[in-house]
Amino acid sequence: MNPAYEAYIQSLTGRDVTVIGVGVSNAPLIRMLCSAGAIVTARDRDPDLPREEWDDLGVRLHIGENYLDRVGGDLVFRTPGMRPNHPALESARAGGSRVTSEMEEFFALCPCPIFGVTGSDGKTTTTSLIADMLANDGRTVHLGGNIGTPLLTRAAEMSPQDVCAVELSSFQLMDMTRSPHVAVITNLSPNHLDWHHDMDEYIAAKSRLLDFQKAGDLAVLNGDNPATATLRGRGPTKYFGRHMIHDDVIDGLVPVRDIRLPGWYNVENVMAAMAAVRGTVSDEAIVETVRTFVGVEHRNQWVATVDGVHYYNNSIGSSPARTVATLHAHRGRVLLIAGGRDKKVPFDEMARLFPNHVKVLLLIGEAASQIEAAARGVPNCPAIVHCGDLTEAVAQAHKLAVPGDTVLLSPACTAYDQYRNFEERGRHFVELVGALQRSEGKA
Repeated sequence: MNPAYEAYIQSLTGRDVTVIGVGVSNAPLIRMLCSAGAIVTARDRDPDLPREEWDDLGVRLHIGENYLDRVGGDLVFRTPGMRPNHPALESARAGGSRVTSEMEEFFALCPCPIFGVTGSDGKTTTTSLIADMLANDGRTVHLGGNIGTPLLTRAAEMSPQDVCAVELSSFQLMDMTRSPHVAVITNLSPNHLDWHHDMDEYIAAKSRLLDFQKAGDLAVLNGDNPATATLRGRGPTKYFGRHMIHDDVIDGLVPVRDIRLPGWYNVENVMAAMAAVRGTVSDEAIVETVRTFVGVEHRNQWVATVDGVHYYNNSIGSSPARTVATLHAHRGRVLLIAGGRDKKVPFDEMARLFPNHVKVLLLIGEAASQIEAAARGVPNCPAIVHCGDLTEAVAQAHKLAVPGDTVLLSPACTAYDQYRNFEERGRHFVELVGALQRSEGKA
């Protein structure tokens, strides 16, 4: 066992610990705390949270509208979606609680090098590429963080010879006091401005990935992105970008044509991953990874071809910038399904692409009227169809598309108006397309 982790677990016995949020990422944390003998209070807004497992473990539940009343204890774990300066947390600090997060504790206990990745777009793909490159070089790799797998509960099994590839969101980074050994920022563009006060706060949160690096740590930054090109690490800094490509070969090693993922933004993701690991892993491992990597679920993921129409799931496209990049990745004009809950980011730049990139705009969710207003503000606005939900949007797309067309789910908005997260939205899209396939088979 990791000695630091073992000592940490022993220190939790009998301590009063509060966990805010009982979602997928915090459930393993709560179980770990209970097994360590902590006295655990779990707090969640959802009044219908299933209680049976937590009651069996002896967890004290505070759920519903007043779930944040009198937060306290020896240790308080903040859920990433809760601002670090929330009044409930400030009150807990004033009462003597130490406020922390699953990721902060993991960084303190991890015994091996950490490759940390953040950015507005491309985080998951870049983190996954780094993990695969390291694994293909024979390393034992632990992949997690914002990518969906909590890592603190796995720290016990890690050794100094292992390596971690960790995706980090701005929410997680805002109050971090540690940085990874290799810090990658893929790019920065307006995002999550419904949560952050402004763009300056958002950039400051992302840049925190670099703030606690040591002199020997590596920073990898996008030299073609204005917001990241001005940043520097505290140690060696590599900038990736177009300057790495000569005669259509990246860094003298990987032909661009070998990248199986569509779009320039995926070329950037490959360059970021290469810059992060080159010199740590063999060139053979890098080349093998690029040639075999076919992408990550919900990220411009080809789903199926039905009646000659190609269906792509880019549910991760929860900001206009992500949808812009994905539209550029597709040839011709697509039938675009967009909408959901907006992030207070303008849709104007995205709308300017519609005449050349969108054949039909199918709108869903709370932000449908805002996207329509932006679309109608440009010349040659495509046909617009308002749909009650994703089910109707897929049905309308199936009716309107002709062989050779592409139907693209890339909402430019979050899923929270109708779904728990973008993964649930993407899975629903895949299910709906699967139903079309089955209908085609019966025809």
